[in-house]
Amino acid sequence: MIQLLKTKIGRLRIIAILEGISLLILVFIAMPLKYFFSYPNISQFIGPAHGALFLLFVFNTLTVGIEQQWKLSKTTLIVLIACIIPFGTFYIDRKILNNI
Repeated sequence: MIQLLKTKIGRLRIIAILEGISLLILVFIAMPLKYFFSYPNISQFIGPAHGALFLLFVFNTLTVGIEQQWKLSKTTLIVLIACIIPFGTFYIDRKILNNI
């Protein structure tokens, strides 16, 4: 884990996992609790945390994309789209970021 923190791609992988986990918690736990059980407390915490992780992921993806000279229309766009799909960041971590 410490090795991942030493490179930009490693940090992007960590942020991708955290962003993916926060999206899953938001979609499958916090939102149902808020709308079906009138319990908004979790979504009031998870929502902003997920938003911050999302922005951090986008910024880091663009930074790594420039550094690695990724094609904007191919790799960078795929990585950015993955962050809005549940389980997408886990997929790109395994298929794209792990192989770089």
